[in-house]
Amino acid sequence: MRKVEVTVLFVSIALVATACASSPGDAEPTTTETVETTLPPTTTGAEPESSSAVPVGPSALDDPLADEFPDPLVPVSEIISGGPPPDGIPPLDDPVFADVAEATDLLEPEESVVALVVDGDARAYPARVLIWHEIVNDTVGGVPVSVTYCPLCNSAVSYRREVNGVETTFGTSGSLYASALVMYDRLTESLWTHFDGRAVVGVLAGTQLEAIASPLVAWEDFATSYPDGKVLDWTQTGFERDYGRNPYVGYDNAEAQPFLFRGVVDDRERAMQRVVGITTGGMSVAYSTAVLATGERSATSAMVGDVELMILWKAGQSSALDASTVGGGDDVGAVGVFVPELDGRALSLSVRGGVFVDEETGSTWSITGAATDGPLEGGQLQRVEHLDTFWFAWSTYRPETSLIDG
Repeated sequence: MRKVEVTVLFVSIALVATACASSPGDAEPTTTETVETTLPPTTTGAEPESSSAVPVGPSALDDPLADEFPDPLVPVSEIISGGPPPDGIPPLDDPVFADVAEATDLLEPEESVVALVVDGDARAYPARVLIWHEIVNDTVGGVPVSVTYCPLCNSAVSYRREVNGVETTFGTSGSLYASALVMYDRLTESLWTHFDGRAVVGVLAGTQLEAIASPLVAWEDFATSYPDGKVLDWTQTGFERDYGRNPYVGYDNAEAQPFLFRGVVDDRERAMQRVVGITTGGMSVAYSTAVLATGERSATSAMVGDVELMILWKAGQSSALDASTVGGGDDVGAVGVFVPELDGRALSLSVRGGVFVDEETGSTWSITGAATDGPLEGGQLQRVEHLDTFWFAWSTYRPETSLIDG
């Protein structure tokens, strides 16, 4: 298969460095060359105590080529500076939440939020916050988690923040790999790719984090599905940021090219085409959102590997990376991916009368996989972790992927 070579060495500081500036309006847009092959010096911050279960060694932030490290999983020369130093884009380590029932007017109905539900504990992390902080270290349903978001690849991924059974937190390294956030753990300061939760450089190279399903949905849909849930309160982050403003205006454009991407783009689809990426049963599949976005809602049966899935799509979520405001972008819809069965009973979902309905009982379902009316009311389909992202990112990290684009 022919591949299109893409090498982007220049990017406006307004796109990357603005997100870490103490006064976002102070920076003048300039152009700079980013060809660095080493990472910025180490950062300070909370660092959990080490454990015999976790190897020790030098910091990959200080020296990613240290002799003590296992072989890196990616070329170190392709990990490039995005502009800010480690934690220059500051993660939130002490997030403050508001009750959904008391905060329905906190966001615009169509604004994008990351929805994470663990053991009945439902939390929304607004894109207007994540676009400036990229990582939230939290505990949800008693599980230590890191909720991560990369604006340059439009991907939200949540992980259990434990390494070899030892709890840690994650920070932003200030660097990118394949135009995606590179994180570091504060236990060993190894480098991790946000997109797939792997340690790629440092003493933990080869270690894999456990991902937890956390789709991007519209605030209105989250609030309706989880009225007893919580939402990250962007008025109490402890930082002064222009929350609600999008520093990446126009980036969500299928005809554009990704910034700071120095690889090859699989030419089966445009680099910046939105896709829904799913990996399960040992197989990876990407669905172009152009295939799913039919009408106001769609229900698509999918077989990924030997696993039968149901992909629900619903209009009503705005792109956080399009207009000057996070809530003012084009309607890109929201996706939920589920195992279509409940209590051992297989279900077939379709769209009837403008709602999701199962053919077996006539119960209605939400985009979050919850039965909202009918005999199965109160039931919840098993969520399947997926990524709402751009094609260049998915095909880079999942080069063996199948593509459904029409």
